[in-house]
Amino acid sequence: MKKLFLATLLALSSCFGSDSIGSEVDCLVIKEENSIICKYMTLRSVEDRFVKVEWINPEGEISRTRNVLLPSGHGSVYDFRYLSGRELGVWSFRVTDKDQVFNTTFEIKAEE
Repeated sequence: MKKLFLATLLALSSCFGSDSIGSEVDCLVIKEENSIICKYMTLRSVEDRFVKVEWINPEGEISRTRNVLLPSGHGSVYDFRYLSGRELGVWSFRVTDKDQVFNTTFEIKAEE
C-alpha cells in the first residue's frame, strides 16, 4: 500500500513541475496510513530559500511551525503529521514564502 501511495504521490508531483504558474498548497488525509501530508508547490528558483509552514488546529491555535528549506532547482516541499492524536474538526495549513501567504484547509472526522 505504501509503494502504491508513494508512486501516486510521485506521479502527481511530476504534474506540478516547472510549468506550473503561481504557487499553491494542498493537504491529503490518508486514514489507512494514519497520516496527513501537506505540499507547497511553487515555481522553481535558482537559489535556496526557506519557507515557513504552520499547522493551525480547529481552535485557531498554531500547533506546529517549521522553517523548511526549499532547495534551488526544486519547486515543492512537504510536511507530514500522524493522524492519530489530532483534534477533530477543520485544520488549516499555512505557508509563508517571502511576503506571500498561502492557505488550505482539511477536515479530520471521527472514525466511522
